[in-house]
Amino acid sequence: MTAQQSEHRVQQGFAAFGTIGAAILLLVGGIIELLQGISAVAEDELFVVGPEYVYKMDLTTWGWIHIVVAIIAIAIAVGMFTGAAWARVGAICIASLSIILNFLWLPYFPWWSILVIAVDIVIIWAVATWRNV
Repeated sequence: MTAQQSEHRVQQGFAAFGTIGAAILLLVGGIIELLQGISAVAEDELFVVGPEYVYKMDLTTWGWIHIVVAIIAIAIAVGMFTGAAWARVGAICIASLSIILNFLWLPYFPWWSILVIAVDIVIIWAVATWRNV
């Protein structure tokens, strides 16, 4: 085996590890999003009290939105495990959508939303920087 073939195998190993790592991150992000949606559906009334406002919101709709996004994210993660080409673009799109949803979710559960946004940013970074060799 030549040095070039050996280097190519090492590069392929790193690319495979990047793919699996990004898929695992997306799977974890999807599971977190699913738990967030289930908790919103289970407790569908919430009073948010801020410095100068009080409002009531039915969270069932938000919960179902999070559940649907989570199921799509988990399906894309499975696609990434199988090496599907569409899964890379799908992962970036669904993580971006999740960031937007969780930004809108910030007034209700700020720390949980910040955690999910951070995971989504890492997912986008991991998928966008991985190289297939």
